[in-house]
Amino acid sequence: MTIREIEAKSILRKYKKIDSWFISRYGMNLYRGCTHNCVYCDGRAEGYYVDGEFGEDVAVKTNAIKVLHRELSPKGKRKPLGRCFIMAGGGIGDSYQPAEKDYQLTRRALQLIDGYNFPVHVLTKSTLIERDMDILGRINERNRAIVSFSFSSVDDEISAIFEPGVPPPSERLKTLARFKSEGIACGMFLLPVIPFITDTQEQIEESVRRASEAGVDFIIFSGMTLKDGRQRNYFFNVLKEHYPDLIPEYQKIYQGDRWGQASAGYYSRLNQVFDRIAKKYGMPQRIPLAVFRDILDENDLVVVILEHIHYLLKLEGVKSPFGYAAYSISQLKEPLSGMKEDLQTLKGVDKRTKGIILEILETGNSSYLERLLGVSSEKDDEMEISRDIRVNNRKLIKIQTTLNSWKKSD
Repeated sequence: MTIREIEAKSILRKYKKIDSWFISRYGMNLYRGCTHNCVYCDGRAEGYYVDGEFGEDVAVKTNAIKVLHRELSPKGKRKPLGRCFIMAGGGIGDSYQPAEKDYQLTRRALQLIDGYNFPVHVLTKSTLIERDMDILGRINERNRAIVSFSFSSVDDEISAIFEPGVPPPSERLKTLARFKSEGIACGMFLLPVIPFITDTQEQIEESVRRASEAGVDFIIFSGMTLKDGRQRNYFFNVLKEHYPDLIPEYQKIYQGDRWGQASAGYYSRLNQVFDRIAKKYGMPQRIPLAVFRDILDENDLVVVILEHIHYLLKLEGVKSPFGYAAYSISQLKEPLSGMKEDLQTLKGVDKRTKGIILEILETGNSSYLERLLGVSSEKDDEMEISRDIRVNNRKLIKIQTTLNSWKKSD
């Protein structure tokens, strides 16, 4: 591993609209590059402009905390940051990759996020995140925290080939269960599944089953992209060593798409398999409403719910206007509650969509989304109550510990 120290001009990345996968408007990369060295990672592709040898070299943004402090602070800003989860992780550098052990940029960033009173969503492959359970627990008590792990499967042997720099899936699942026991919402990002290796019905079902056993609250699923150039060449070299017979199958479904997409038919069949399995286990395929509906402003809440509905209908092969409507609403400057009678003037908003929007504005919920997910508001309520009980228990334990220390000092 080669480390290069650099200074960054900015840390927070502001998205054009709220990201409904992560419930976030802001993300951050504290490191550039990633020594986890996952074989399928598209961060290896030329378009990301990562210097050096991807998987071996990493740049550390040594001034990250100073810059982040400035970006999170409301001072000097005409408009404060919008309420949402701050996304720590993902992108082209895992926030808990090995360099974090020494630099502790992620831990210090979490302390800042806590100080500025924001919720946080962390996506990682590293069990090093357990070190920061104290800070994440505190953020969860004051606001909300989500801890998510990404997987290509739950098979330790396959993971050793394609994810050589990270703890095995069995260890990641144990860490998720530990965070869940602390009342923190937990998710599995089952992505990317690897074509013809971890995308089989048996592999996907095993992943969903074991996630369910660990108490995971949701699973977000996706197939793999494979861009021509460094990413494809590196991946094919590993295939030649371990699965040489599969190379012709890859050449059939990956035919030089600019974004590295496989054929549409492959993704469609794959998503349908996951949809059936997720429903079998009652597993939400997006972050449940109970986790975020009390955090977002009304426009962002409507955008996220409409995009969730659009995604679920797409899985069933049903066309919908909801994605278009969500985009139109994401561009508004004024709150939706002030234009209830004019909703159908927005592009993509028909009479049916208007009814869904009005229900969200009035209740913070969508019965249509519940039906598509196969969950009920009672289940959402149970999730909120369960979290509140765990958070309150943690507070009581702290109070009791403090009282005991006082008695001993007396």
